[in-house]
Amino acid sequence: MNFERSGIEKRDRTEESREIRKLFHRHIHSLVLKGKNTSLKLENNVWLAPLAGVTDLAFRLVCKECGAAAGEPQAAPGLVFTEMISAKGLHYKGNNSIRLADSDPREQPLSVQLFGSDPEIMAESALLLRASGCCAIDINMGCPMHKITANGEGSALLTNPALVENIVSAVADASGLPVTVKIRRGFETGKECCVEAALAAEAGGAAAVTVHGRFRDEYYSGTSNLASIASVKQAVKIPVIGNGDICSAGTALKMFEETGCDAIMVGRAALGRPWIFYELLSQSEAPQAEPSLILEIIKRHIEYAVSFKGEQAGIRELRKHLAWYTKGRRGAAAVREQIFGTETLGEALDLMENYFSASAPSR
Repeated sequence: MNFERSGIEKRDRTEESREIRKLFHRHIHSLVLKGKNTSLKLENNVWLAPLAGVTDLAFRLVCKECGAAAGEPQAAPGLVFTEMISAKGLHYKGNNSIRLADSDPREQPLSVQLFGSDPEIMAESALLLRASGCCAIDINMGCPMHKITANGEGSALLTNPALVENIVSAVADASGLPVTVKIRRGFETGKECCVEAALAAEAGGAAAVTVHGRFRDEYYSGTSNLASIASVKQAVKIPVIGNGDICSAGTALKMFEETGCDAIMVGRAALGRPWIFYELLSQSEAPQAEPSLILEIIKRHIEYAVSFKGEQAGIRELRKHLAWYTKGRRGAAAVREQIFGTETLGEALDLMENYFSASAPSR
């Protein structure tokens, strides 16, 4: 009897999951971002969020290609974003800032995320970025890190709506591209200012605004406040993108239904799981990345990282990704020790192939 009840409960959960997917898929649609001189039509409204130290060219390509690897090329993020790039770094021709803007035709459409607080330097950088081939520019007004906010950049801008409007206007006028803005609920807990910041961005000519439902001093603790995102949606006429804690069809559906947002951004849930876009966007009833697909994706990620950055730098920066791929799987602790000792392309490929092929470990 217990076994029978367990089977019934399992079937019930499966049916519930399928129904959630159906409801979520009703919210998926194309979206147009309007710039000063050009518009950008996106195939879907499920996007890869910009993540510092994570969303480099290799990772973006892997996220775009997971669906194709599973036989569903349409199951890919509608828009991907670079890591945040310093406007001052571009102004002073810093090699690292320039390198962060590297792109590949296979990942298009691509938005480059820019951060800074000087409207003139931001406008100058926007011109450079347009020439690099990006389709849109995103302005970071949500980064909570002290080294950024101490310079009046990132989420520190939320306290100055006039400067928000001036920066957006300068970037929009200079680039002619669709300009989006990523903000947080507010700078200090209890002092919500996302509506004021969003209205200022809209007045400056923003094509859309992304809202992460946490205050700056919360960083990533607690949960994303959906009511704050809903309040921005009610206040502005431009598209609103919901961000924070989206890790499944269920959480994505909740974001859409409780905020009324026009699109969603998936961020930390893609760490070690770039196939989340395949799982969200697949037309299958219950898509699941099999171990063979996961291994193919990981090998592709390793090869891209080395191809774009060279073996030494590529493997060094890839180690954290390889550790994320093993998180929550059997034998992960032991293999992570080996990951952080990996130095070459061959070592990385052999280690991952042996780990995933030997036991086909699952979460």
